[in-house]
Amino acid sequence: MKIEQIYTGCLAQGAYYISSKGEAAIIDPLREVQSYIDRAKKDHVKIKYIFETHFHADFVSGHVTLAEKTGAEIVYGPTANPTFPAIIAKDGQEFKIGDITIRVLHTPGHTMESSTYLLIDEQGNNHAIFTGDTLFLGDVGRPDLAQKAAHMTQEQLAGLLFDSLRTKIMPLADETIVYPAHGAGSACGKNMMKETVDTLGNQKKMNYALNPKLTREEFIKQVTDGLLPPPQYFAQNVALNKSGYQSIDDVLKTGVVPLPLDEFTAYIEDDTILLMDTRSKTEFVNGHIPGSIYIGLDGSFAPWVGALIPDLQQKIVFIADEGMEEEVVIRLARVGFDNTLGYLEGGFKTWKDAGRDVATINSISPEEFAKNYGQWTHNQILDVRKPTEFLSHHVLNSTNLPLDYLNNNMDKLDKDQKYVLFCNSGYRSVIAASILMARGFRGLTDVREGFQGISETSAPVSAYTCPTEISQEVLDSALAEVM
Repeated sequence: MKIEQIYTGCLAQGAYYISSKGEAAIIDPLREVQSYIDRAKKDHVKIKYIFETHFHADFVSGHVTLAEKTGAEIVYGPTANPTFPAIIAKDGQEFKIGDITIRVLHTPGHTMESSTYLLIDEQGNNHAIFTGDTLFLGDVGRPDLAQKAAHMTQEQLAGLLFDSLRTKIMPLADETIVYPAHGAGSACGKNMMKETVDTLGNQKKMNYALNPKLTREEFIKQVTDGLLPPPQYFAQNVALNKSGYQSIDDVLKTGVVPLPLDEFTAYIEDDTILLMDTRSKTEFVNGHIPGSIYIGLDGSFAPWVGALIPDLQQKIVFIADEGMEEEVVIRLARVGFDNTLGYLEGGFKTWKDAGRDVATINSISPEEFAKNYGQWTHNQILDVRKPTEFLSHHVLNSTNLPLDYLNNNMDKLDKDQKYVLFCNSGYRSVIAASILMARGFRGLTDVREGFQGISETSAPVSAYTCPTEISQEVLDSALAEVM
C-alpha cells in the first residue's frame, strides 16, 4: 500500500494518491491531471476510482478530465448531484483498491454531500481518514458556504457538522492518521495548522472542535464566530465542479501563446482585456506597463485572482518571467479562469527595450514610514490586511481597507489625495497599489516589508489582541466600518 500526499502551497490544498496491488485511487485531484497519470504509469497501476470529498469551492478539481483520460469512476458521497456520470455512494459503502478498502463516511456540515473516506488496510485495520473540508488540523470546515444550496442557515449546517464529528470521526481510534484537504492559508477554514498530516489522537487533544466537553450550542458559536465573507469566486467554482469544464489541455493550447509586441499592444488597448503582471513585487514596483494589475506568482496567486476578478470569463494577457508562462495559465485555470489569450514574448524587457512608457510605484522603507508618520492623516494611511489582522494589531491612526473589498470601496477614495499603503509583508499592498493606479490614482506610496517591518520601528502600534478573542459582533462592526 502506498499513500502519497500531493500538496500545492499556492492553494494550501492536499490531493492524495493511493495504490495497492495494481490499482490506484486519487482523492480531490487538481485540475492538471497528467502528474497523477504519470505516477500511476510509473507504479504500473491502473487508476480505478477518483474520490471527491465534496464540491470544492476554492479550486476547480480535475475529476472530469482524469475520468475521461483513464476510465476511472468518479465517486461522491450521498446527496451529491453532478451533471456528469458518477457513483453517488451510500453512507458506509465500500470500494476495493487492490488489497485495501475505502469506506464512505457521510459527514455533512461543511456541505451536505461532504464525506470522509476511511482507508482500511490489508489487515483490516482503520489506517487513515481523508477528511476533505470536514476536519482540518486545528480547525473544521466553515459551515456558511452551502447555505443557499442546502436551504439552511450556517448555524443549522454547523449543527450537522457537530453531529458528523461526534458520530463518524471521534469514535475512531487515536492512531488513525488524518489527511485533510487544506492547510494554513486556505479560506475554507479560520485557524488551520501549518502541518498537513497528524493523528486523530493529537487532534482530539488540541483541536477545539473535537473537545468532548463542548456542547452543541458552544460548538455552533465557536465555528460560526469570526467568519469573513467567502471570496466571490467560490460559488462559481462550485458550479464548475458540479457541471464540468473544458480540458486543461485546451486551456493551455490557447493560453500559452507568445505574443509579438504589436499584437500584445493591440490586446491591451482593448478595454475588455485585462493585463496582469505576475513577476515579483520588487520588479513590478521598479517598472511595469501602465495599467497592468500586479498579482505575483510568488504569493497566493490563484486565490487572489479569484477574489479580485469577478468574472471567470475575463479575457487575460500577461507578463511573466521567462519559463513561467505555462505555470501562470495552469494556476489561472485552477480557479476557473480559462480565457487567457497569451503573454508578451520576451516579457517586460521587450516592452522596455522598445522605448514604451514605463510606470513605477513610490516605495519607502518601514523606517522612512515611521520618520514621516505624522505627515499623513487617518484616511491617508491604508492598511489593506484582513479585518482580523487589523483588529489584532495595527498602526495607530490608520484605516483598514482590506484588499478583498478594495473594488467595492473605490468610490470612497479621492484620486487627488495622497495615500500610503501597507499589508503584512508587501505582497497585497502592491496588488492594491496596482489596482488603484489602473483606476487613475497617482499619489501612492507603498511600504516595503509591510506591517512586519513597521512593527519593529518607532511608529505607534496598537496593543496586541489575540485573534481568537475577536467575536463575530466585533468583526461585523469592523467590516461595516471599512473606509
